[in-house]
Amino acid sequence: MQEIQISLDTIEKVKQFVSTLARFEGDFELVSGKYIVNAKSILGLFSVDLSKPVLLRIDVDDEKREDVVNAIDEYRIGADDRL
Repeated sequence: MQEIQISLDTIEKVKQFVSTLARFEGDFELVSGKYIVNAKSILGLFSVDLSKPVLLRIDVDDEKREDVVNAIDEYRIGADDRL
């Protein structure tokens, strides 16, 4: 599992982000405070506070992880990834 801080500060970014994740098999969770939602669910994303950065948990096969991280690079904040 990998965790990445991301920012989804506009509605357009949220829609693009969900669309990007939909291309990949695996589990993606968005953590905001005490809430955890399915990051592939646009309704789930809009149910949490996106006014500040959130944590994305990526649980995919090792050979696909780099593809996922590269696909969502524009939403990343910093480089404090944890494997």
